[in-house]
Amino acid sequence: MVAPIEIPNLLIADDDQAFRETVVEILEPHFPMVAVESGERAIEVVETIQVDVVILDMHMHVMTGLDTLRWLKERYRELPCILMSSDVSEELETQAYDLNAFRVLRKPPRRQHLIDIIHRAVKL
Repeated sequence: MVAPIEIPNLLIADDDQAFRETVVEILEPHFPMVAVESGERAIEVVETIQVDVVILDMHMHVMTGLDTLRWLKERYRELPCILMSSDVSEELETQAYDLNAFRVLRKPPRRQHLIDIIHRAVKL
């Protein structure tokens, strides 16, 4: 059995600066994190530092959250990824779970719910 991660490093990718900053404010007291504005930057971060959970916005400019999720899961199969969107649909959920997303959340998620999901993702 793999030991739980003590304090997970989070990566948040969202092109909406105000929402990204809000998520950082909510989570910063609980987790160390890196916040970036695109899927491309998220990939650069994952290839550079240890990341334990990735939170992806669905609608980003070049690479969508699904595109980024697909890339990450091809290379880092066990990395828990949470996809967020303001317009969650059954089709989006199916696509995300087919790519092995940990969860799909509607934006904006409730603070405690998001923290609980992150804890579950790393089995704290």
